[in-house]
Amino acid sequence: MAHQEPYKRLIIAVSVIIPVVVAILFRVKIEGYDFSFLPPIYASINGLTAVLLVSAVIAIRNKKRQLHERIMKTCIGLSAVFLVMYVLYHMTSDSTPFGGEGAIRYVYYFILITHIFLSVIVIPFVLFTLGRALGGNFERHKALAKYTFPIWLYVAVTGVIVYLMISPYYS
Repeated sequence: MAHQEPYKRLIIAVSVIIPVVVAILFRVKIEGYDFSFLPPIYASINGLTAVLLVSAVIAIRNKKRQLHERIMKTCIGLSAVFLVMYVLYHMTSDSTPFGGEGAIRYVYYFILITHIFLSVIVIPFVLFTLGRALGGNFERHKALAKYTFPIWLYVAVTGVIVYLMISPYYS
């Protein structure tokens, strides 16, 4: 089994370390820097990632494997850039409370909570799916990608929705 998932332990470690480090960094506050310009940028990165994920699926369905691979690597790179910007913003800015009232408040928090939960869950899915592709195990890659794609797409799309819903409340 180890030869089928040579990086299993590393992927599991990275999948635990990333959310733990992000949670720890959220408690760190660095004064004197203004990164208030970042939220629309990282929301746009989420939107671009969503478009590229759909494009990658279209590419592979049309048997354009090299294009699919390039798009997916771009999505992983964009996700890494997003994460850095997101953490940088939250380390240098106070949290913005959602100001909506009534039913929209419940909608917002449902979207936010599922977005956060699935953003953690998607990390090992993406890494195992990538590992299987890089290892040439395309049947297992495809089998896992059927789950990875909708989760990742949901996280990317809801990242944009969360931004659009909270943006009126940024100070």
